Amino acid sequence: MPDPSVFLLLTAIAFAAGFISSMAGAGGMLTLPALLWAGLPPIAALATNKVQSTLGTLSSAWNFFRKGHLELKPLLPSFVTALLGACLGTWTALSVGNELLALLLPVLLIAIGLYFLLAPKMTDENRQSRLSPAQFACTAAPLMGFYGGFFGPGMGSVFPFLLVWLLGYGLRKATAQTKAMVLSVNGVSAAIFIVGGHVVWSLAIAMSLAQVVGARLGSNLVISRGAALVQPVIITVTLLVAFKLLVLP
Repeated sequence: MPDPSVFLLLTAIAFAAGFISSMAGAGGMLTLPALLWAGLPPIAALATNKVQSTLGTLSSAWNFFRKGHLELKPLLPSFVTALLGACLGTWTALSVGNELLALLLPVLLIAIGLYFLLAPKMTDENRQSRLSPAQFACTAAPLMGFYGGFFGPGMGSVFPFLLVWLLGYGLRKATAQTKAMVLSVNGVSAAIFIVGGHVVWSLAIAMSLAQVVGARLGSNLVISRGAALVQPVIITVTLLVAFKLLVLP
């Protein structure tokens, strides 16, 4: 367990991550690097991050559902294929081990940061879909589920982009639907890590509570402000994380 000052810092970062993730889905880009910098082995960092982010996502997903912005039925097939992908991704992460993950994680974080910097601007308006829900369930959903199980940070921001680009959703609707998708993927991945005994529970519990509070505040802002707020938050956060990984020791 980290010393008290690091413990408090990680808890504060989790609050900020819950706030940001409910809006832009990039909270894991704060918490996972923070856990790695605190000295946790990569698998323990991934496991602890999954548990605390799952509870944070549950808070924002419930808030979207309670206020009528979450429609689960159209994406039910995608839930199933994403869950299968998440199981395979988590199993792959456990099979790879700490040494290779320590090399892969910074590269993945930087790649996701660059993606968000270059991503096209999105709006709250619905548009023409490129795929049917069934086609989405057979292609994008399992791939994102695998990514979420294996790694995770940025998943909550890539998913809304795919829902906008492939299914024609407006960004506010896509953000709400994403919370349920991410909750299912992170939930099954967290369960696998828990069974394997990889979670640092003292950190997971404290960070989860902070995530829940931050996620509730952030999801209320998405409901009231929409795309005008979401995408600038994504870009700002990912640039800061990429800068930290590339430049700072």
